Amino acid sequence: MSQQHSPNEAIVITGLGTVNPLGLTAGQSWHAAVQGVSGVGPITLFDASDYQVRIAAEVKDFNPENYLPAKETRRRDRFELFAAAAVQEALAQSGLQITDSNRERVAVIISSAIGGIEAISNSLETLRVDGPRRISPFAIPMLMSNGASGMIAIDLGIQGPSYSIASACASGADAIGLAWTLLRAGVVDVVVAGASEATITPLGVAAFDRVGAISRNEDYHCAPQPFDRQRDGLVMGEGAAALILERASHARSRGADILAELAGYAATSDAHHITAPAEDGNGGARAIRKALESAHINPHEISYINTHGTGTVLNDLSETRAIKSALGALAYNIPVSSTKSMTGHMMGATGALEALFCVKAIQDSIVPPTIHYQTPDPQCDLDYVPNHARQMPVEVAVSNAFGFGGHNAVLVLRKFR
Repeated sequence: MSQQHSPNEAIVITGLGTVNPLGLTAGQSWHAAVQGVSGVGPITLFDASDYQVRIAAEVKDFNPENYLPAKETRRRDRFELFAAAAVQEALAQSGLQITDSNRERVAVIISSAIGGIEAISNSLETLRVDGPRRISPFAIPMLMSNGASGMIAIDLGIQGPSYSIASACASGADAIGLAWTLLRAGVVDVVVAGASEATITPLGVAAFDRVGAISRNEDYHCAPQPFDRQRDGLVMGEGAAALILERASHARSRGADILAELAGYAATSDAHHITAPAEDGNGGARAIRKALESAHINPHEISYINTHGTGTVLNDLSETRAIKSALGALAYNIPVSSTKSMTGHMMGATGALEALFCVKAIQDSIVPPTIHYQTPDPQCDLDYVPNHARQMPVEVAVSNAFGFGGHNAVLVLRKFR
C-alpha cells in the first residue's frame, strides 16, 4: 500500500552499495578514497601490449559467485554482475525487504551508458569464427543496456517501474535524479537507483583512445591528473554504485537509518558538440543553478562539490568555468575535488559512485582529495583539495556529472535533520 505523500517531502538515502577500483564495498572504497589511494594500474583484463593506452582502473578481486549462483554468472555481462553486487550491499544496509505488500511500489533505475560491450565484442568474434548458430542465446540479455536493471527487478521480485537511462557519463546521476522525481511525484515509495559499467575491453579502450580522451601516460602512479596543468586525459575505470532512496516518512515508518537527504536535481544540455563540452561551461552552470533552486539552497550553503573532473584538458577547464559562472566569487571558497583521480572514469557509473561519496562526506565530515595534483593551472584556479583529504563539516554536497552529447546532471545532497 502507498502512503499519503507531499511533493515537498524530503527524499532520503537509506542504503549504499558499490563495486569499483577502490574496493568491493562502500566502506572499503570510502576508506581508500579518504586515504588518497589510487585504483589505477596496468590493464590486465586483456592484452594491451599493442595499444597506446596501457593503464586503467580495474575492479580487483571480484568474484561474481559471491553474489550469484555460478550458473547465473555465466549468463550475465560484467556490468550486470557489478550491478547485482552493488544493489545487494545497498539493500542490506537499508534493511528493505521486498514483499508482496510493497513490490509494486518499488522501482529500479540502474543505468549504463554503454551496456554489455564485452558481450557485443565476444558475440561478434563468435559470429566471425564459428557462424551465427554459435551465438549464445543469452547474448541479447547480456548486451542490452537495460539488462542490469531488468535482471535486478527479476532477482528481487520488484514490480514497479524499471529503467536504464543512457546519458553518457551523466547516466548514473540521471538515474538518481529520476528516482528523486518519481518519489516526489508519489509514483513509488522506494527506488533502487544507480549505474554500472564495464568498458575496459579492447573495443572500449581503442574507441575512447581514438576520440582523444584517454591518457597515454604509462606511469599509473601519476595518472590521471584532474585540474593539473599537465593533465593529458582520463583513465578508464569500471564498476557500479547503487543507492536506496525513499520518502522520509516511508523510511521512518520502517525504522530505517537515514544517511542523507537528496535535496535537489537538475539536468541540462549544452547543444554544442557531441564529444566536447561548451568551453564557457554554460550548460553545466545552468544545471548547477537549477539543482540548487530545486533544493531551495543558496550557493553560500554549499560545503563541497564533487566535480566531474575527468582530467581532460577541455572538461576540467569547462567545469571550472561552470562552477565560477554558477556561484560567482563564492566558488573560490568551496572545496572541490575529483575522486576520478583515484577511481578512474567509470563512464555511466561514475555519477552514482560520486553521489555515494558525497553521502559519505556528509556522514563523516571529511572531503576526499584530488590526487596526482602537482602543477597548478592558472585557468583552473579553484580549491581542488590537492592530494590529501580535508576534515571539515559537510552540510551540503553538490555532485556534477557531465557527458558526451552535452549532458549535464547535478545532484544536491545534504545532511538530514
